[in-house]
Amino acid sequence: MKLTNCVYYFFEQYLPRIKGCGPNTIKAYRDAFSLFLPFAGDLLDTPINSLQVEQLTPELIVDFLGWLEKERKNGARTRNHRLAAIQSMAKMILYMHPDKREVAARILDIPQKRYHRNIIGFLSQDEILAVLNAVNLSSAQGFRNYTILNLLLDSGARAGEVASLDIDFFDPQQKTLAILGKGGRFRMITLWPKTTDLLCRYVEKYRTTPHTLYKNRLFLNQRGKEFTRHGIYRLCRKYLERALPAKRLKDLNPAHSFRHSCAVNMLLAGHPISDIKNRLGHESIKSTMIYLHLDLNHRERIQKKFITHTQSLLNQDDKINELVDWENKEEILKWLDSL
Repeated sequence: MKLTNCVYYFFEQYLPRIKGCGPNTIKAYRDAFSLFLPFAGDLLDTPINSLQVEQLTPELIVDFLGWLEKERKNGARTRNHRLAAIQSMAKMILYMHPDKREVAARILDIPQKRYHRNIIGFLSQDEILAVLNAVNLSSAQGFRNYTILNLLLDSGARAGEVASLDIDFFDPQQKTLAILGKGGRFRMITLWPKTTDLLCRYVEKYRTTPHTLYKNRLFLNQRGKEFTRHGIYRLCRKYLERALPAKRLKDLNPAHSFRHSCAVNMLLAGHPISDIKNRLGHESIKSTMIYLHLDLNHRERIQKKFITHTQSLLNQDDKINELVDWENKEEILKWLDSL
């Protein structure tokens, strides 16, 4: 049986229609096979269109994984992602072609490589306030950025999840936000009063006129188009670099540091691990358990100061008051010019 036929069915039918995988997963798997198929063809001295499923041996796949690490300088995490893509197709072969059970089973037996997990890079309360204070609120763009940073901290959402938010996902009356996470799963969260106020003001006064294709998107760039997760990443990095020393930035993933900070703040506030899992949208509780490994006893003072920030209303925020004063000043100047 030709390997290319399996690959076509894998991407055209199995992933989107049978498993219901999202576009990001399909794209990641596509990248894996874009590397694997040429490698297999070269190693076996066989044209890609002539490769057979029977040639998918553990030895070939392990050689491919070793090539990723040695030649492409990929880490163990990336190596494991590529292996997961190949093993996902092996599951399809097991399901669709029982006569190839032995081939699929041998591929599925290849173990993931263990690696050292990075330190969880979350922001202390003082650092969070420093980052927020680094935002210049004297423009619509600055207010949008300030709103995004507060939302990231409050919701614990991933950068891509914030970028793909629609206006209809936000309910100001109930102070809730629906977030579309991995695997096409929605989760509903309750927002802080301050985050709710910021979102309301942003939508009413500062949201850019949207491009026709992106009229439903909550956050828009200066061209009226939707943000991307890379845009959210750059936005976070911009203000982290303004507020924190370069040495500190080495331990932080710009956008994910807000997600980790949300989890740590919930843990300090005494929320059960299941609540943290649901807010962050983890599929497995194992992903959430990593926060229990942190020694947070000496950080309890953070929570007391942080409560004031999270529960404050918009009209109690000095930076917002400064912006309102700036707006009033502009209106007065325009009025004087009209006399």
